[in-house]
Amino acid sequence: MSGIRNVVFDLGNVLLRYDPRLLYDTFFPDPAERDRFLEEIVADDWNREMDRGHPFVLGIAERVALHPEWETEIRAWDERWHEMVPGLIEGTVAIHERLRARGVPLYAITNFSAEKYAEAVVRFPVLADFIDTVVSAHEKLLKPDPAIYRVLIERNRLDPATCLFIDDSPANVAGARAVGMAAVHFVTPDRLARDLAAHGLAVD
Repeated sequence: MSGIRNVVFDLGNVLLRYDPRLLYDTFFPDPAERDRFLEEIVADDWNREMDRGHPFVLGIAERVALHPEWETEIRAWDERWHEMVPGLIEGTVAIHERLRARGVPLYAITNFSAEKYAEAVVRFPVLADFIDTVVSAHEKLLKPDPAIYRVLIERNRLDPATCLFIDDSPANVAGARAVGMAAVHFVTPDRLARDLAAHGLAVD
C-alpha cells in the first residue's frame, strides 16, 4: 500500500505552458537563428539567475548592456513575456482539481522569477491554489538543489516519504528523490494520471 498522501507540483510545463520560441518566432522567421538567439543571447543561465531572485529589471538592463544590438529582442523577454506563456495545460489542471476535490493536500515547488510569478498568478489563479508554494526567487534557491525541497518539507512539517513530486525536468525529479520524496517525470497528463494511480492516487 502506497504511503503517498501529499502531491507536490512543478508549475512550468506541468500546469502552465512555457515556451520562449512562441515569442521569438515573431522575431526570427528562421528557426536556426531563433535558437541561436535563445542559446547565446538570452541563455538559460541568465534566466535562471532571475529565477534565483536577481531582479528582473536589472537582469534585462544588464543583458541589454552586454548585447545592445539586440535591445528590442531582449526587452521583449520582459515586455512580451506572456506570449511565451500561452495558457494552462488543461489535462493537468483537471487532475489537480480531482485531487483537491478528494482532499489530497497539494503543494508546489517552482523555479520562477518573483516578478513573473506574481504576474502569472493574477492571470492564472489556479497557480496559487496550493497549501504552500515554494518559489525559487523568494528563497534564493533553485531546483534541483536539495535545499529548495527541504524548504517545503520543513515549512510544512511534511514527511518526505509521504510526498509525490511531479516535474518535467529529470534533474529536478532526481533532486526530489535525493531528499526522500517519491517523484515522477511529467510527460503528458495521461501519463501523470497513470503514475498517480500507481502511487495509490487514482484520478479517474
